[in-house]
Amino acid sequence: MFAKNVGSLDRVLRIVVGLVLLSLFFIYPGAWWRYYTLIGVVPLLTGLMSTCPLYSIMGLSTCPVKRA
Repeated sequence: MFAKNVGSLDRVLRIVVGLVLLSLFFIYPGAWWRYYTLIGVVPLLTGLMSTCPLYSIMGLSTCPVKRA
């Protein structure tokens, strides 16, 4: 489907940031800004799938170079 372009450290950071943002949605139920925390779905999914569409568009990759 998509080529892997997210390295290990980048992947872990994306998953952690995504989980933190999504947890804020449930921790502050009455806050007006809590719906902004749903953006945490994006880093969570890109971390779990190990691919980032924005990296693909920009030609970036944080994966280590594979040697032949």
